[in-house]
Amino acid sequence: MLKVRKQNIFNTITGSLRFAAFWIMVVVQLPIIALLPRRKTITVKYMAVFMKILLILASIKIVKHGQISKKRPLLVAGNHISVFEIATFPVMFGGSFISKNDVRHWPLVGYIANKFGVVFIDRRPSHAAEALKLVQDEIAKIKYPLYIFPEGTTTNGAYVKEFKSSLFNVAEGTDVTVQPVVTQYCFHDGTPIGDEDLAEHYAYFDNAKQDMGPKCSRERSAFGQIFHVMVLGGFTVNVYMLPPPPLAGMDRKQMAQEMHKLISDKYTEIKG
Repeated sequence: MLKVRKQNIFNTITGSLRFAAFWIMVVVQLPIIALLPRRKTITVKYMAVFMKILLILASIKIVKHGQISKKRPLLVAGNHISVFEIATFPVMFGGSFISKNDVRHWPLVGYIANKFGVVFIDRRPSHAAEALKLVQDEIAKIKYPLYIFPEGTTTNGAYVKEFKSSLFNVAEGTDVTVQPVVTQYCFHDGTPIGDEDLAEHYAYFDNAKQDMGPKCSRERSAFGQIFHVMVLGGFTVNVYMLPPPPLAGMDRKQMAQEMHKLISDKYTEIKG
């Protein structure tokens, strides 16, 4: 049975080479991304190529369970453990994300995200109506899914945080299909990663935002987390695509409660 790989000089060198290769990949890809049209289907599809290289370099393997809905417009809601869901979903399903507006202004990341069709929303209450119209207009005209992480943040992986109902505004009173997706991390032999190891090594989160479960002894940056996972030799992601529930007639708060129950119950079941 595999456990967390002990860090040594060989693993550190290997991880460093992989991390260097990641940045070389980013530099090589930037001119291609710059030439692609902004927020067009071809550019969104190219995101899967970009993210696939990252997953290969980080030794992240994906195991699919179930099928993504063919209905459109489609909003996919999932739990959020680390930065690697941002790579996993486009590789598996295509499509792009709905993200908080702050990301738009992050150096390099904001530029790439904008090119890749990420829909940025301003979560301030005074901008709620404007943000809702933006997302509804966008999701009505595209043929690929959009992803949301209704927890509003990443967690330590010990539980699924309560969902923010505002992120379901886009589906309230519309024909948007909402599909729950559950992500679980395992060692490469299929053994579920325990809560302590998950929090210490594989999850990416802010200790102060956790409601329960273990905390990590060292909080890392997003890129620091990518490097750490590369040193550890990666992991396997199990992605469970649950059937879209009937949400017609529900308001956003009811949708959030229903989706949270489905995702949380399934996550608790599979993590054992």
